[in-house]
Amino acid sequence: MILRPKPSPRHYLTLVSAPSIAPTTTAPAWLRRAVPDAQGLASKHVEDVALVVGAAIGALDAVVRRQERWAGAWRQRLALAAAAATAKQAGRVEDENALRDAVLLTRPGVFLSVGPAGSMLLAWRRLAGTPAEKLLTEASIGAVLDDLGLRRDDDAVGELSDDLRQLSASMGMVDMLTGAFTAAERYGFARTFGCWLADALLAQRLGWSHAVPLLGAEAALGTSVRPRRSAASSVVTEIEADPERPKSLLAAQARAALRAIDLSAELERRAERLIMVAPKLRAKAADMVVERLLSDDAVVASEKIAGMSDRGLRRLFDRLVELGAVRELSGRPTFRIYGI
Repeated sequence: MILRPKPSPRHYLTLVSAPSIAPTTTAPAWLRRAVPDAQGLASKHVEDVALVVGAAIGALDAVVRRQERWAGAWRQRLALAAAAATAKQAGRVEDENALRDAVLLTRPGVFLSVGPAGSMLLAWRRLAGTPAEKLLTEASIGAVLDDLGLRRDDDAVGELSDDLRQLSASMGMVDMLTGAFTAAERYGFARTFGCWLADALLAQRLGWSHAVPLLGAEAALGTSVRPRRSAASSVVTEIEADPERPKSLLAAQARAALRAIDLSAELERRAERLIMVAPKLRAKAADMVVERLLSDDAVVASEKIAGMSDRGLRRLFDRLVELGAVRELSGRPTFRIYGI
């Protein structure tokens, strides 16, 4: 007979009452070494790059399918990074903090007052917050083009929507990625819109409930191709003008996937802290505030939350900061903004 020591009651209670912590998804070291950079592309075949990207997307898929409570905050934080890169590429000076202010500090119902840069953030927030199956409808595409400040024609939007359905249904992953940019450029839309489309197509292909903003924050996406539109042209055209472009796009997608995985690990630690201290909160509607923090990039201190006064909300945020569960993101004494 094997004698085993009986655990002490104190030790047993500690284990039972410990918070449940989901396993953190991290990318293995070999994958980080294998993700190609711009300097290493010339010596690689596109098939080799595609295999590495498949592994990176597989690791990202594991994060998405866990459907964590903080996934909304994760996607919206990635949307903010994509919007900041979009604004910079457009020659604007707004950084992440300025973009966040433009959207969160705007009175509800005053859409145009967010400004051009704020509208860029709305476009990426739309990608992160809209169910994936609704992203590539004509109405959604038209709204995103408006947000990005791109001139559109309703007939072109309809044709583009048809092209995207063909891409989503019949193309392989590499052709789908390059085809998203080719389709956008065929109708004269900017590269940023190609990034948006590629992320939406990836989400639909993998069956995700919501898209994860990936490519918008990537700067090195290869040279733009401007194929001519003809009646007989298909969705995917030859890209002989830039044979390295598929590899550049794949490499960017792999880098973006690893960056998203790293952010998920960081936000998971912060979210676990918030979830752990939530039972200590005695304010009315505190549960609603916690859920808002877990589902969005940030919450403004003046937000209208049912059952919570302005003063009560400010006191709750002060308490959460004191407990190390949230951070004040603006650095201002007034008009404060909080997030995990």
